[in-house]
Amino acid sequence: MRIGITCYPTHGGSGVVATELGKHLAERGHEVAFISYSTPLRLTDLPPRVSFHEVEVIEYPLLRNFPYTLALASKMAEVARLKQLQILHVHYAIPFAAAALLAKQTVPDMDLKLVTTLHGTDVTLVGNNPSFRPVTTMTIQQSDAVTAVSHFLREETYKQFDVQKEIEVVYNFIDPLRHERPIPACIPPRDCPYSFNLMHISNFRPVKRVGDVVKVFARVAEKLDARLILVGDGPDIGLAKQLAQDLGVADKVIYTGVVDAVAPLLQAANLLLLPSETESFGLVALEAMASGVPVIATNVGGLPEVVRHGVTGFLAPLGDVDQMADYAVRILSDCSVCRDFSKAARQHAVDHFDYHTIIPQYEAVYERVLQHRKS
Repeated sequence: MRIGITCYPTHGGSGVVATELGKHLAERGHEVAFISYSTPLRLTDLPPRVSFHEVEVIEYPLLRNFPYTLALASKMAEVARLKQLQILHVHYAIPFAAAALLAKQTVPDMDLKLVTTLHGTDVTLVGNNPSFRPVTTMTIQQSDAVTAVSHFLREETYKQFDVQKEIEVVYNFIDPLRHERPIPACIPPRDCPYSFNLMHISNFRPVKRVGDVVKVFARVAEKLDARLILVGDGPDIGLAKQLAQDLGVADKVIYTGVVDAVAPLLQAANLLLLPSETESFGLVALEAMASGVPVIATNVGGLPEVVRHGVTGFLAPLGDVDQMADYAVRILSDCSVCRDFSKAARQHAVDHFDYHTIIPQYEAVYERVLQHRKS
């Protein structure tokens, strides 16, 4: 099959999933064309059967904001002709699905099929904005197939939008080999000056509740010799630094900035903290578990579909930093307990979210929509 993929090229989960999906599809013999305004973060090279096509963004004096959706639609149509694409698979309803629908109309003779994958905030935040709601509804309804990354997100979409479109749940995935861990999570690397490394990975938006991350760590640090590693960047990074200073743990917090490959960092983690206000899936939790890292997260959104409470980590009520800290201490203070959680986390990730299982589900979606092509 010949598939065009559009996603945000930044370090958010939707872009990561879309990029890894494209690479795995190419490994399986499909032709994949990425279409975006810059190279996706995890597409550092172009494997065989993968191409990248940049959407040119220029300034027009008469326009306050550049019409990116129109430029994207034109580029999609252009690449569809160039690569003889059969499918446009967009990861985010707004603006990508809207642009893809316009691209389809631009090259009607190609009978392009549109697959839209919903990742979360495109439904719960952006798409639900009154300015976009009618368009979001239309794009979901007129897509040839729609997938969501969790049952939670599928039900949330039905709840918030007047759509009758069937939405299929296709979970996010990991590569087990990339996350193999040479030592158990309960044992820190030899060069680590602290007994335990707690880690948080995100884009540091308010929804991630980075303040709770620092508060949980401060409570853990009162009882255990630990440090906090913050991976990523975003608007609340300053809040995290100030709070760490106020709570007297600034000297125990390390900031790495944005990192392309998180798997090597997770090899050094003993525990992942993810106290988000909401998560439609929680890809970073899955990547941590695949690396044998137990997860302390909030019991919200799609996280209960990823983290098994009391088995691969713990789920706590939103904002309950005391409970999360207690859970963290419970895991880390007993090496045998930590080892059991680490082993269970890795096993659960491999058993249920291996890309060898998930990628064929996307292929089945593609094959289904292509069955309805014009003769």
